[in-house]
Amino acid sequence: MEKKTIVLASNNAHKIKEYREMLEPLGYKVTSPKELGVVSEPIENGETYHDNAYIKAKSLCELTGLATISDDSGFEVEGLNGFPGLKSSRFADSNGNDYEASGRKLNEMLGDNENRNADFHCTICLLENSTAKPLYFDGKTYGKLLKVSQGNGGFGYDPYFYSDELNKPMGLASEEEKNSVSHRSKALAKLIAYLEAK
Repeated sequence: MEKKTIVLASNNAHKIKEYREMLEPLGYKVTSPKELGVVSEPIENGETYHDNAYIKAKSLCELTGLATISDDSGFEVEGLNGFPGLKSSRFADSNGNDYEASGRKLNEMLGDNENRNADFHCTICLLENSTAKPLYFDGKTYGKLLKVSQGNGGFGYDPYFYSDELNKPMGLASEEEKNSVSHRSKALAKLIAYLEAK
């Protein structure tokens, strides 16, 4: 049976590998904009994760004519009213794309507030064609903002995140442990359940 091609709105090698491992056993060939020779860099000016995921999926789907998946994610600190959230990447960019510095800055902003609850949120958007209704799959993993970073596993804000589900800092978790509870893996599981039921 010929594999169905699906485009991932990312050129991140780690993310592409993760999606391929999950979707290729279902009969999908996962490809990227770079592999197709297209450039899609829409302005992500949405007000929600759903908005931004859709903006990325719609732009790429219109360019390629292929089924497209995109995701948008963020790190949310409850004591900061969910900040940085949608602005997680931009917040890191404002700190020289240094996530260690960004974690320290979040702690400074939190100050004496003892509410250190935090979560990672991921929304995956699937567009089966450019005129299809977008489908959304959400995942969250819960924990706390650490006062100091621990470990160097994962990437981004991981070393500043204590996972309630793993009972350990995400920066000290193995890739297998992290993938078992991550926000993206939870959203992916919902996407896979949908595709398997088709």
